[in-house]
Amino acid sequence: MPSNLDQIAQSVYIPIILCYSPQFGSKTDPTQKHNSLKQSLSETLIPFYPLSGRIKDDFFIDCDNTGVEYVEAQAHAQLSEFLPVEPYSSTGTVKETLLAIQINFFDCGGMAIGINMSHKIADGSSLITFMNAWASKSRGDSKYLGPNFDIDSLFPPRDLSGFIPSAVLSKEKIVTRRFVFDKSKLKILKKSACSGAESIVKDPTRVEAVSAFIWSHFIEVANAKAKMDSKKLFAAVHAVNLRPKMNPPLSDHAFGNLWSFALANAIRKINEDYVKKLQDGDDYLNFLKRSKEQFSRGDLEFCNFSSWCRFPVYEVDYGWGKPVWVCTTAMPFKNVVILMSTRDGDGIDAWVNMVEDNMAMLEHDHKLLSLA
Repeated sequence: MPSNLDQIAQSVYIPIILCYSPQFGSKTDPTQKHNSLKQSLSETLIPFYPLSGRIKDDFFIDCDNTGVEYVEAQAHAQLSEFLPVEPYSSTGTVKETLLAIQINFFDCGGMAIGINMSHKIADGSSLITFMNAWASKSRGDSKYLGPNFDIDSLFPPRDLSGFIPSAVLSKEKIVTRRFVFDKSKLKILKKSACSGAESIVKDPTRVEAVSAFIWSHFIEVANAKAKMDSKKLFAAVHAVNLRPKMNPPLSDHAFGNLWSFALANAIRKINEDYVKKLQDGDDYLNFLKRSKEQFSRGDLEFCNFSSWCRFPVYEVDYGWGKPVWVCTTAMPFKNVVILMSTRDGDGIDAWVNMVEDNMAMLEHDHKLLSLA
């Protein structure tokens, strides 16, 4: 049964694409890859059985073995031209499938694996847990631990009638751009982030520094477009992984939505006391209600950040080597920023989703372009 954190999660998909160089599979027949991936996926779905079911009434998962969406394609193109799985229908609604996978084989011998997992049942950490479990099966490693679905006992489901959010796909044209911050630029950003007298954090992480930098430019763009509407408030919110914040800490294999929103200046306040209040009280739910009301009135503009920088995405080896590049895809939601580590682990890829007009202003910002 979903936890209450699953219940309030939006009906959207978490997308990720892993690209593998042809050199890793040059001696492996594509048919062998196909058979290995498909067979290992079937075996992996046994312990991850909820992914083969369907959500009913936003309250429970019907584990009816309906199955996952699995597509294979032979792309007569190079690795740089891949096709992600499309999780949304032509009418803009979200499909019922909890897991969708597309395997692309390229003429160059490379391969790309695109995965979409429903946010109603999982968060980014859960997605990576599944990917690594599947990869372990594919390469014949039996040591990988299975998932733990018992989080509903920690965050019991509740009657949230009238509040459960639905996926609201933006009616505006959303565009996505990738901004890359290398190690040297991150050093500059971190120094700049803590140099001002108003700075609260004196030793910001690279994620905090990049988030603050993008947020400041987001505000500049929004203000310029709104002609300095002094009544509008701007809030940067980060998704915070709750697993290491609990007492005792939960394993990375705990499967589900184990995260919480935090305002940018309150990230470090997410601790075991906060989690206990989240389990025992209605504070978080009331915060979401107030934020939703302010957003609906136009009083509040969010910039939503989610960091995947610590996720071991570059360790996902299906038996033909580790990926040469891992990325996310465009999302039909505005003001959403996904942060991922670069392959060398020193830099950050920032995937920014914004309204087209705002992005046109952002991507011509000279200060931004000097550092990204």
